[in-house]
Amino acid sequence: MQEAEAVETIQHEMTVFARRARAAAGRLHPELSLVSYTLLGHLEESGGCRATDLAAHHALDKSTVSRQVAALERTGLIERREDPEDHRVLVLHLTDAGRRILAQVTESRRTAFRRRLAGWPREDLERFAEYLERYNAWTDP
Repeated sequence: MQEAEAVETIQHEMTVFARRARAAAGRLHPELSLVSYTLLGHLEESGGCRATDLAAHHALDKSTVSRQVAALERTGLIERREDPEDHRVLVLHLTDAGRRILAQVTESRRTAFRRRLAGWPREDLERFAEYLERYNAWTDP
């Protein structure tokens, strides 16, 4: 395979992967889109943050994050709390329900990945993991 053809194949397969991930998110939990799952995951990892921080971290428009945050608040998965250091700032946090649903979806995704990768030789899995880490570590200058 030529280099140009390999790059084209990678681009195509990454697009298929992204489509599959979006579709799978909807099947794993009816209230949780892939974007919602990603935002909940970031809130869990960070221990809470402002909506503007979510937008900046994920390179999303503030209005997009605002709509997602509003939907997650309506469903009781996140809540706003006053920042103890700056009472003018509201910080988003997972609710207990948000933590439960995030854990369920995360475990379902883990199970799906294990099923899909079952039978792959350990060396292939390690190499694939290394390639993905290297690919995702690159930042646009």
